Formats: sequence, C-alpha cells, structure tokens
Amino acid sequence: MQRSELECWLAKTLQPFRFTDYCPNGLQVEGTPEINKLITGVTASQALLDRAVSEGADAVLVHHGWFWRGEDSTIRGTRKQRIATALANDLNVFAYHLPLDAHVTYGNNAQLARVIGLEPELDTQGVPVTGGPKDLIWFGVPKKPVSLGEFVQSIAHALSRQPVFVGDLHGPCNRVAWCTGGAQGMFEAAIEAGVDAYITGEISEPNAHLARESGVAFIAAGHHATERYGVKALGEAIAKEFGVEVLFFDIDNPA
Repeated sequence: MQRSELECWLAKTLQPFRFTDYCPNGLQVEGTPEINKLITGVTASQALLDRAVSEGADAVLVHHGWFWRGEDSTIRGTRKQRIATALANDLNVFAYHLPLDAHVTYGNNAQLARVIGLEPELDTQGVPVTGGPKDLIWFGVPKKPVSLGEFVQSIAHALSRQPVFVGDLHGPCNRVAWCTGGAQGMFEAAIEAGVDAYITGEISEPNAHLARESGVAFIAAGHHATERYGVKALGEAIAKEFGVEVLFFDIDNPA
C-alpha cells in the first residue's frame, strides 16, 4: 500500500480532527512512500524502532508517539537517537493518542472492555455512553455478577498484572467506569456519574483518599497494560483492509 493510502484511511477511521490533543496525531515522521510491512506497539521507543528495523518494516504505528506539548523541543540525547533511527531507515512513524483511546471499535477503552469482560452502556443509537473530560470515560457492567474482589482478580488474570486497588473487596460491582492510561484525574467525574468502581492505568496520591471517602473503588491496572489492545486491534484491521503484513510487539513497561 502507499503511505498516502494508509494516512487517508487512518484519518477517516480515527477522525483526529475531533480532538484537541497533547501531541500531533497522524504521520509524525515521513519515510518511504510504499509500505509493505507495518509494526505496531504502544510507544515509539528505541526498542520498538530497533525491532521494526530488524524486521525490515517500512512503518511503525503507535499510541504514544513524539513531540508532546510542554516537552523540551531540542533534538538531542534519546530523542535524537530515536529520530535518527527512523530517518536512517526511511521509517514512517504514525501515532494516534486520544483518537485511539476513543474509537468505538479499535479504541483502548473498547478493547479493554473486551479483554476484562465489561459490557459498555449504549445509547438509543447503539453508541457507547461516555462522560467526563473530553467524553473519554466509558461506563458499563461486568458480563457476569461479581464482587469487587472477584472483579479485581479477573482483571489481574486478563492483564497478567496485579492492579493497585483501593476500596472494599467485598463490595458490589454493579456499574463500572473506565478510561485507559493516565486518566486518574478523571476519578471525580466517575464518582459523580454514580459507579461502584473506576478503572484507569495509574494512581496518584489523592485518588486513595477519594476512594475511601466516596466509597467508590479505584483500580489502577497499569498505563501500558490498559493500552496494549487498541493499537493491536487497529493493526489487525489495517492488515485486513490492505493485505499487508502487520506485526504487534509488546515492549513491556511496568508503569
């Protein structure tokens, strides 16, 4: 496929124009115009770039790309090395942040629900109900009745990682809110929506106090662990659409 074809398909599918984001979405580094092999991963780290080079790939597609708002914009150190690797090997670097979180099929929230067994709430049009800042919080229910303790253990099993949990393990788990990644700042919005638990990737110091005082459980299941599945699903869709080889590599991250 041509790079321009993939760029157009991703723009049509993910609609990045709908989002005010913290980084540029789309093609961040231009490489070869023809793409026969694509590598997907969570973050455009040096390890993922090196893997793409060793696999003979023409492009990488990630959730966490480069050029974040507020970062030092000088090109030196590790940033220089990453960009140099892409340029020296004519690698295209595509990155989609909030558009990939929010997509109703390939998005991180949608895919996390699938993996950990949540049934999203839908409106009358069959679209997932969302709320909170930028409408990024999803709401739903476990696919089978469980206590919070049982739910946390099912998450640990699904993600191969023990979540940080603040709450009553014996409490009910009837309605859940979630937003993958670093969305601990949305906890209050989830509480106001009337849920039994909120799932995200990370925990900050105030979250524990809010959980204890509100009675709403807080579950931090890992920033990386909750965002592995969106870019993988998107890559699989690209492989089906264009008939190119797409490989997903999970460069583990304890965060």
